[in-house]
Amino acid sequence: MHRAYQSVLPCSSKYLQQKWDKAVYEEHWKKVQAAKPVVDTSAPPTYGHLLLKLKKLELEKDRLSIIERDNRLLLEKMSFIMRTTGRIDNKNDYEPKRERLWHWYIISFSLNRRKREQELLRITKENYAILERITKCQPQYKVQKWNEDWHKAEEYMNSIARYPRRLCKSRNQKKQKYNKKTPKRKKQKAKRLNDGCLTDKSERKEREDTNNENENQKNQSENQEGKV
Repeated sequence: MHRAYQSVLPCSSKYLQQKWDKAVYEEHWKKVQAAKPVVDTSAPPTYGHLLLKLKKLELEKDRLSIIERDNRLLLEKMSFIMRTTGRIDNKNDYEPKRERLWHWYIISFSLNRRKREQELLRITKENYAILERITKCQPQYKVQKWNEDWHKAEEYMNSIARYPRRLCKSRNQKKQKYNKKTPKRKKQKAKRLNDGCLTDKSERKEREDTNNENENQKNQSENQEGKV
């Protein structure tokens, strides 16, 4: 029963309804296949003058012909030079520069010696001119004016400051002098006393207690001697 055709609308014969629905579906499918698009989505037509570029081929042909002609002329010139002595005087009239290294000689040709000498002379002249300009140049900043401004600024700071400005510096200098003169043990002891450590306080108390006990013992002994 579940495999039988189930129509959307109520019908008396399911078999006939299936046949009619199938016929309507096939007719609709044929119409969809035969329908023409409103927008033309087909590829554009190809033109021959766009694919075959005759002007480019002609220019390439001209370029190759020029290269071939130049190569032919060059080959003729080279063959003429090989067959004869040629029209160029290729003799070297420069005098070789002789340099001795230990017991043998090395001959080195200096073809651009004059050019290098001229270049070196030009560079030395430019350097001398730059040095002369630097030495003759007057300074734009005045050190004396800077010192005057600094002294004036120090006066302003001294007048504004609540405490003397050089007090901290003088204390540091004294401390440095003291550290240089005193040995290491005294330095440590003075540091502990300045810091006010608990150990130093306990030592002070112990010393005071021992002093008081000694004084009491002395007083008692004196009293006993007086009674005797």
